[in-house]
Amino acid sequence: MNIYAMSFYFLFFLAVTASMWLLLQFVVGTPVEQRLKRLSDESASDELASEGQWHERVLAMAGPLGKLSLPKGGWERSHLRTRFMNAGLRNASAPALYFAAKTVLTFLVPALFLSYVGLWSERTNSMMVILGITFSAAFGYYLPTIVLAHLVKLRQRELFENFPDALDLMIVCIEAGLSLDAVIARAGEEVRINSAALADELHLVTLELRAGASREQALRNLALRSGVEEIDALVAMLIQADRFGTSIADSLRVQSDSLRSKRRIRAEEMAAKIPTKMLFPLIFCIFPALLVVLMGPAVLSIHRILLPMFRQF
Repeated sequence: MNIYAMSFYFLFFLAVTASMWLLLQFVVGTPVEQRLKRLSDESASDELASEGQWHERVLAMAGPLGKLSLPKGGWERSHLRTRFMNAGLRNASAPALYFAAKTVLTFLVPALFLSYVGLWSERTNSMMVILGITFSAAFGYYLPTIVLAHLVKLRQRELFENFPDALDLMIVCIEAGLSLDAVIARAGEEVRINSAALADELHLVTLELRAGASREQALRNLALRSGVEEIDALVAMLIQADRFGTSIADSLRVQSDSLRSKRRIRAEEMAAKIPTKMLFPLIFCIFPALLVVLMGPAVLSIHRILLPMFRQF
């Protein structure tokens, strides 16, 4: 190892240490501030205040970074804002953290790539390095979008799988004589055991109804926040049943059977995909090991016994 490599390692170690120390000081604070917090944190309210201070520091650091990736205007009424609602991210700080993560990862992932190239790669091609930086920057920029899409998918799946059970509970409550508003509130309380996301959505509908919003608007907001096609169809059915005076219990029973059938079909579809998904790991991971275990002794015996016999001829 030459002097240049040792100097690079030393400077890299100092840079990482200094950055971690500065980040720790910024988030946690100085030792004097920590002692003051220990003296003042004697109740639960003080703990909540310290957590609020920590969140404020993170947001203060993420705000300027998020502005670098923030669209010029109108993004709050765009499809991205709806995606935040579909993922259940209703906190006002979620967009700032999202765009700050985009900015940080756009520069952090290429920096890690350059560190890997400088430390472990002896032969470097300038064109390959430029392509690697470009693709790593693009990957870092779109990584929060991928994570957001994954969160939306998980939440929509949870809502879809637990909604038929909530509909059965609503049918029982309606047949017991409760109104639709009371049924939604009761179902939101009982379904929290299985699905907190669905319970929160129904609770928001109840809060909107108590705040004075119309039932149609509250149900449409439910469909918009969930982003599930089946819930959208249920909301349209409930609005029509309420408008034309048809039986809500019968409509909910038909919709519950339909959702349960779709859930069973999706489960059968996922079960049918299992052999195809297991095919590639089976071929590339398990079969080579089996061939080595089964054919290895035979190959060694052929090499030891038959090859000397063929050499004699």
